Amino acid sequence: MAENDEETTEEGGKKSRKPVLIGLVLALLLGGGGFYAVWSGMILAPPSEDEKTSEAPPPEPLPEVAFVPVQPIVINIGGNGQNRHLRFQSQLEVEPAAVEEVTKMLPRVVDVLNSYLRAIEASELEKPAALIRLRAQMLRRVQVVTGEGRVRDLLIMEFVLN
Repeated sequence: MAENDEETTEEGGKKSRKPVLIGLVLALLLGGGGFYAVWSGMILAPPSEDEKTSEAPPPEPLPEVAFVPVQPIVINIGGNGQNRHLRFQSQLEVEPAAVEEVTKMLPRVVDVLNSYLRAIEASELEKPAALIRLRAQMLRRVQVVTGEGRVRDLLIMEFVLN
């Protein structure tokens, strides 16, 4: 009851509108001040042309790489009357000096990838993190086949399970 007495005016028992008006005025002032500070560039100002050129170092040149495409692989997955297929296509990121050597080893690479993908069960392929794990496993197998230091990465271009 004491709280009601503090919130009411002496005239008729109505609640005072002063806190609401003060809050509204303060909100308008702070909003306007914030708008002016951003608009005038006091805060969050885009860098000037001099600042852009002096801050950003020139980009480093890209490393020399070459890509060797691997022929697409289509694998029948699952047994027990299931008719599911995996279509897999990739490229190998190789050292430029090793392109010819890796190209000669492509039949072995396809064989290793084909054998590995056939050994994996369909339930493993449906997991969200499966592609990351599969990529690491396949890359390691390709590096063993082609020799250390020739293949940098295995790029998965297509991975479709239907």
